[in-house]
Amino acid sequence: MIKGFKTFLMRGDVIVAAVGLAIALALSTLIKAFTDDVIKPVVTRAQGKNPISLGVQLGQAHNTSTFLNLGDLVSALVYFAIFMAVLYFVIVVPYKSVMAARGQSVFGEPPPTKKCPACLSDDLPIGATKCKYCGTDLGPA
Repeated sequence: MIKGFKTFLMRGDVIVAAVGLAIALALSTLIKAFTDDVIKPVVTRAQGKNPISLGVQLGQAHNTSTFLNLGDLVSALVYFAIFMAVLYFVIVVPYKSVMAARGQSVFGEPPPTKKCPACLSDDLPIGATKCKYCGTDLGPA
């Protein structure tokens, strides 16, 4: 059992996934600090004199536990957009170019498919002559 676990851990794709998660965690921490220390103060400044003015009070006035803070939501959306852009431009774009140099296409358009008229499955390969789900004859390829 230990040998099987060691074999599983030493597979290349598991190592790549672990490294990718570690990089994503580090990037997430960096971008979270950026949004908390740069973006959030800008959003707070744009709110005006009252620092909790960008939101809706759902209960008693000045009760922070019932305040729907839209400023924090804006900061979280900015954080998400920046994080996804960094992941795309730092990881996906270089990976696509490396794989293209090796002659492999990644993150491209999916291959065309056809639809089964009986069960309405729409993920059948163009060359399929029978539906893999219901067995309906799809005709010549």
